[in-house]
Amino acid sequence: MSAAPAYSEDKGGSAGPGEPEYGHDPASGGIFSSDYKRHDDLKEMLDTNKDSLKLEAMKRIVAMIARGKNASDLFPAVVKNVACKNIEVKKLVYVYLVRYAEEQQDLALLSISTFQRGLKDPNQLIRASALRVLSSIRVPIIVPIMMLAIKEAASDMSPYVRKTAAHAIPKLYSLDSDQKDQLIEVIEKLLADKTTLVAGSVVMAFEEVCPERIDLIHKNYRKLCNLLIDVEEWGQVVIISMLTRYARTQFLSPTQNESLLEENPEKAFYGSEEDEAKAAGPEAAALPARKPYVMDPDHRLLLRNTKPLLQSRSAAVVMAVAQLYFHLAPKAEVGVIAKALVRLLRSHSEVQYVVLQNVATMSIKRRGMFEPYLKSFYIRSTDPTQIKVLKLEVLTNLANETNIPTVLREFQTYIRSVDKDFVAATIQAIGRCATNIGRVRDTCLNGLVQLLSNRDELVVAESVVVIKKLLQMQPAQHGEIIKHLAKLTDNIQVPMARASILWLIGEYCEHVPRIAPDVLRKMAKSFTAEEDIVKLQVINLAAKLYLTNSKQTKLLTQYVLSLAKYDQNYDIRDRARFTRQLIVPSEQAGALSRHAKKLFLAPKPAPVLESSFKDRDHFQLGSLSHLLNAKATGYQELPDWPEEAPDPSVRNVEVPEWTKCSSREKRKEKEKPFYSDSEGESGPTESADSNPESESESDSKSSSGSSSGDSSSESNAEGQEEEEEEEEEEEEEEEEEGRSSESQRRRRRRRHPDSSSDGDGGSSSRSSESEMTPGSAGEQEGPAAWRRKSPPSSSGAPAAREVSLLDLEDFTPPSVQMVSSPTAVPTSLAADLEGLTLTDPSLAPSLLSPASGAGRQELLHRVAGEGLAVDYSFSRQPFSGDPHMVSVHIHFSNSSDTPIRGLRLGTPKLPAGISIQEFPEVESLAPGESTTAVMGINFCDSTQAANFQLCTQTRQFYVSIQPPIGELMAPVFMSENEFKKEQGKLTGMNEITEKLILPDTCRSDHVVVQKVTATAHLGRVPCGTPDEYRFAGRTLAGGGLVLLSLGIGATGAAQLTISSEKMVIGTLLAKDVVQVLTQ
Repeated sequence: MSAAPAYSEDKGGSAGPGEPEYGHDPASGGIFSSDYKRHDDLKEMLDTNKDSLKLEAMKRIVAMIARGKNASDLFPAVVKNVACKNIEVKKLVYVYLVRYAEEQQDLALLSISTFQRGLKDPNQLIRASALRVLSSIRVPIIVPIMMLAIKEAASDMSPYVRKTAAHAIPKLYSLDSDQKDQLIEVIEKLLADKTTLVAGSVVMAFEEVCPERIDLIHKNYRKLCNLLIDVEEWGQVVIISMLTRYARTQFLSPTQNESLLEENPEKAFYGSEEDEAKAAGPEAAALPARKPYVMDPDHRLLLRNTKPLLQSRSAAVVMAVAQLYFHLAPKAEVGVIAKALVRLLRSHSEVQYVVLQNVATMSIKRRGMFEPYLKSFYIRSTDPTQIKVLKLEVLTNLANETNIPTVLREFQTYIRSVDKDFVAATIQAIGRCATNIGRVRDTCLNGLVQLLSNRDELVVAESVVVIKKLLQMQPAQHGEIIKHLAKLTDNIQVPMARASILWLIGEYCEHVPRIAPDVLRKMAKSFTAEEDIVKLQVINLAAKLYLTNSKQTKLLTQYVLSLAKYDQNYDIRDRARFTRQLIVPSEQAGALSRHAKKLFLAPKPAPVLESSFKDRDHFQLGSLSHLLNAKATGYQELPDWPEEAPDPSVRNVEVPEWTKCSSREKRKEKEKPFYSDSEGESGPTESADSNPESESESDSKSSSGSSSGDSSSESNAEGQEEEEEEEEEEEEEEEEEGRSSESQRRRRRRRHPDSSSDGDGGSSSRSSESEMTPGSAGEQEGPAAWRRKSPPSSSGAPAAREVSLLDLEDFTPPSVQMVSSPTAVPTSLAADLEGLTLTDPSLAPSLLSPASGAGRQELLHRVAGEGLAVDYSFSRQPFSGDPHMVSVHIHFSNSSDTPIRGLRLGTPKLPAGISIQEFPEVESLAPGESTTAVMGINFCDSTQAANFQLCTQTRQFYVSIQPPIGELMAPVFMSENEFKKEQGKLTGMNEITEKLILPDTCRSDHVVVQKVTATAHLGRVPCGTPDEYRFAGRTLAGGGLVLLSLGIGATGAAQLTISSEKMVIGTLLAKDVVQVLTQ
């Protein structure tokens, strides 16, 4: 091959010997050189029939683009390969085309049929890339093709393609705004998407195309609130911004009736109508008829679901939540954002600048919110000037009579700084504190007068300007200070300071009658050499002294006015002529000259020193307009709160997944056990402990009967139809997948549980469990391994609590589902039994080195689950159904006052490769009772979340489980030589190395091993050297080897090496381990 020698050249496709090097600078001369041979080697490689050469060429071209080099002349050679059958080449071709399709539109149009074929490609990445390239061709003639492609992509099975369709909508809208109606239909369809990947992108499209169509959000409002926590960070910012505007149009202001809310906030939100009626008395009748504020449940939902995002690692997300709380939350709740914003001050200076701009605005209206964090705004010597000035602004806003001594002491140290701009800003801050807090005014004034003897002229000048403003408040008491300032005219050369002194002397010349004429004499001498601003004040001083002391200053005034008459600046010339006509009497003098004293010597109001951020709150916080203090292009005003609340029923949807109990009666019934922990949680247990067995049985029967009645009254025709449709769909799926008749009977039994099971829960649950998991008679008689109940004790006195071996969360038999007999052990042994596992059918216990994974994590909050709280934990035990699956313990607890029936797994919608083995149905969960089920999830060695539905007889809840990377593996035991041998094979891209410093608390043998094994499910490998630790494991799904070694030096410096067959797993694991070890 003639092109072979060129392949070893630089990957950027640099010019050959004898040819000019093409620089980035267009003035470098390269553009005048002949470039007909440029990139010839790449073009030849793209024209070959070998996919390997094409792939190498495309990698080099994409690398050039990444380095900022121009590769547009390769467009014809690249676009020919868009039909290449090699998937890797095709991906890179589309990456190139997305970059250059807009520049080379004519050539891109020639391949439009290939792009259309790409929209039908089985690979989701190719479909998405084809749509991205198609939307990048900015030619109006292909608008119908783009519209058709977007509509098809919006219905694609892949959420990634649907996300790309949402990105293409604003591009098409900017190309042809006449397509708005059709695009709104697509947006409406995508807004109904339940995938977190799509949510942020479609809301961005909504904001670009039709932000005024609030009606599109009504039906999706609750879904967006619930999905928000799982959306990517970019999407979270967009959704929060949109929901802020939505809430301002749909809910009442939480501050409209703040007095009632502050008197009794609990009652205002949770109180019943009866309580309100009792409280209403003659005093209430005297007040104007205004209903007390009760927050809309959807308003509360938004605040509750955004609050956890204050802990986000993204500063943009934290800032978005902070502005949402500032604009939407009651005053009593806004304080939660202060700590999160203070945390952001440890970030980069750019982030600090934006955060401090917003904090400065917030601290004017909500000063108390940031007062506990006053020291966080102290200035460091390493801060840039703009950060220092903003921190000064915040400190000044937070100053009050309590903390002003601390703040002033801090300001004293700032004045010694070498940064002169910062010193000037500090002096202005002292002036503002003196203006706002009367009792320290004299102290500040004396401090500023002392600064007049400073060697630095800029410090003195700024002090003079501030003193001038302070003296205007009470000039009669400070004649000595004015005399002291008059003496400074000989030394100070800063124009603003000289002008301020002259204005003070002229304004209060009656307090210094002897000094003022002498100052005018000196200024008349140097008049021609002064700056314009000083000359104007000299003219003013002359005019005022002429009107009050004409005997001494008449000639001086005429001399100054004569000099000014011929000055080069026309402002000064005009001022001189105007002043002469006003003050010097003449025959032609008009009526104004009689009022010259009133004009020149009128009392002037003292200036009000205000923050520059005072009026910025009319812009939405966190926006570019707020940062610039000017309305930016595309800025949308924050709507005003409505006078009356719009109809909340518009947010009710027919689909039962996202609805919550909206009727007020049901909400009142559930208030006690729902929000009162003491009543709702302790009530059932107390009654269970005190009542005899017969009474507890009758109570359970009556409660089950009432709950079934409630559920039957809640169910409607639509719910029945949906259940029938779901049954038909499930039956079709079962026929297609060829499931056994046993599984079909089990599903039908979940849909229609036998009514007799309500009366005798124990026997029916045992019989159903024995059917589901056939085994020996002993296994059928014993309790289920996945179930952990706390039944009411039969005796009147509470018995001593015993812990069953099966009660331990980390204890799950790998090969059998039932255990023959529960073995009771004392509570003190519970901790010793953690980490035990049964590794063979004989149930002999053996010790496993890593303990259980991370603690419980919340899957469904009891508020969202209407009394059903669900947690999950990774048990790190082999899953009995499939060794490739991760064993997940699901912990259910019922905090409501009615039994929950038919707990089961709905039909999951899982990404490719992920599979779930569901847990057996929990037929009934009594109030106050808890139980545990075991399910298996094959995450396919990825941290993608497994999304599924938790179903009861009446409700469906969408939940998702996202595994930490350390839970996707199992320990492997190997010798030191085997470890070294395998590690030697996994080098290069398969090896991740990180350097870290271990804290003193993390250098002992026990702590290091405990932290590593808690983060990752790995087994320890023996090691001959004391300062090195080795761990090994394999991924559960793929069986890929994961090797971890940690070497620690004498000073705590450590090197972490992770060798993994899958590079992504190694990278993620390294990040987690470093984070744990350095904490």
